[in-house]
Amino acid sequence: DPVDADFLLRKPGVAPMQMRGRAPLRGWLRVDADHVRARRQLTTWVERGVAYARSLPPKAAEAGR
Repeated sequence: DPVDADFLLRKPGVAPMQMRGRAPLRGWLRVDADHVRARRQLTTWVERGVAYARSLPPKAAEAGR
């Protein structure tokens, strides 16, 4: 959730997601591979992302299906 971004940015290895030559994407985070070496660490981040994605409304193209 973008609301949690500022809190999560204080964790080691977490930085704002930035595409080459563009401004950082607000609410998108990048977690350094060195900080997700254990399955438990990776699972925590994946579950957080999946939970947020599931909370979003369906996209317009998918809503009409």
